[in-house]
Amino acid sequence: MRLTLRVLSALLRYPDQEVQAGVDDLSAALAQEGLLCPQQRAALAPLLDQLAHDDLLDLQEAYVALFDRGRAVSLHLFEHVHGESRDRGQAMVDLRERYLAQGLEIAANELPDYLPLFLEYLSVLPPEQAAEELAQPGVILSALAERLEERGTPYAAPLRILADLAGAGGEAFEIAPADDPDNLAQLDAAWEEEQVRFDTPLAPGSDHCPKVGAILDRMLDPALTARPSRSL
Repeated sequence: MRLTLRVLSALLRYPDQEVQAGVDDLSAALAQEGLLCPQQRAALAPLLDQLAHDDLLDLQEAYVALFDRGRAVSLHLFEHVHGESRDRGQAMVDLRERYLAQGLEIAANELPDYLPLFLEYLSVLPPEQAAEELAQPGVILSALAERLEERGTPYAAPLRILADLAGAGGEAFEIAPADDPDNLAQLDAAWEEEQVRFDTPLAPGSDHCPKVGAILDRMLDPALTARPSRSL
């Protein structure tokens, strides 16, 4: 499950040259781990093809237009649960504590509930624990997948796969309402957070191919770092 989570994290983050150049390696990693069925891997093909062949600036512009211009399909999970309430702040603190418990520190200007970052955290957990924690936002993932499917974007595929892995295929959940993409004042007020990119170290004792792991490490930026262990 570790490789699959890391690949999906890479596909869902802001496109860059390393991801674009490593599309074949990402596809190979999914096939190697074998967690996804052929139909699921085929569903990712349009996104992988787009990342591999489209102009990088066009990819980045499309990503920002889709995920950053409003809250309707925000990849910040708590946005769909707490909005701007004070509960969201405490939820952020609690999630960051879960990262710290695994020896991970956020080393980028991003909130802990950003989905690619959360997936990288899950990738260092034992498979059973990763599956259990992925299930927690499962209804949000399912709702995001449905809304992205309505928009006809290939980014719907990784969200649908995550919803399926979380066991939340048909559950209903009301996510953040759709925004008016032409109301620039509304969107500027809604979003002031800077988008950055993410990484996570491999879990100690990971049993996947070191070559593939190294490829993924090069493709992901250092936003999660391992903290040195402390003596008691």
